[in-house]
Amino acid sequence: MPTDLNVFLATMNEIVPWAALCEVIEPHYPKPGNGRPPVGLERMLRMYFVQHWFNLADEACEEALLDSTALRRFVGIDLGRERVPDGTTLLKFRRLLEKHKLGEQLFATVGRVLQARGLKVGTGTIVDATIIGAPSSTKNADKARDPDMHQTRKGQQWYFGMKMHIGVDTRTGLAHRAVVTAANVHDKHPLPDLLHGSEQRVYGDSAYASQKALIEAKAPKARDFTNQRVRKGGEIDEVERAKNRSKSRVRARVEHVFAVVKRLWGFNKVRYRGLAKNATRSFVALGLANLYLARRVLWASVRP
Repeated sequence: MPTDLNVFLATMNEIVPWAALCEVIEPHYPKPGNGRPPVGLERMLRMYFVQHWFNLADEACEEALLDSTALRRFVGIDLGRERVPDGTTLLKFRRLLEKHKLGEQLFATVGRVLQARGLKVGTGTIVDATIIGAPSSTKNADKARDPDMHQTRKGQQWYFGMKMHIGVDTRTGLAHRAVVTAANVHDKHPLPDLLHGSEQRVYGDSAYASQKALIEAKAPKARDFTNQRVRKGGEIDEVERAKNRSKSRVRARVEHVFAVVKRLWGFNKVRYRGLAKNATRSFVALGLANLYLARRVLWASVRP
């Protein structure tokens, strides 16, 4: 009987648009010539996605491939004929994507593929942000915190790290826009960049309350369905509270994307120093989350 791992890998093998994603990277990928020939591009991309799905460091990903027959089969490695690409090779591949900001392009390519398969962006967008933690300790080689990360207060607790801001389609539940900032940037500031411009409704929590001007700047036809603050003059406005509950039933779909990225992919803490490196990881993780959330539709299209 197939294990959960085998089922997952078989599904992703079928639904990930490998050719389209490789086309994004190919112009920047090393070409065969003098010296050691490069590892095949799709093989490296598969290894890179394994790293994301199982939240592995470069060397840990190499070790996982050595230990797991299922992972080697997915990546396409036969130990009888070739070696597993080492952690340094994966590191160089990551840096290539970061240097050319290919994470954003991979995310956009996944979006175009999903729309071509019928998962078109509709007229409603849910906006939200989540905090990705970073080490706050100064016990490191630089004896300092990451200068790209900052602290913010949420409720009664302080957090240090960055924020992932996303715009999610109300119909499909898939992310179509994303912005990565330091944690101290207020949720409302990236709001226009999370909209595609043709919205008729915009949903969000109370952090986006009273931001009609920002919404109209990007989506002039959109109505503001963000949650409004219910405490006025020291009293609870029960009518506004009831409206917020109704809006929240739609707004909850954004949490499905964050659940995949943070709980399934394990991206609740940064692995790298610097906002740019973690932004690349964020865009790739969101693209993979979209594929995972749309897997049933995609599976039906590849397995008639």
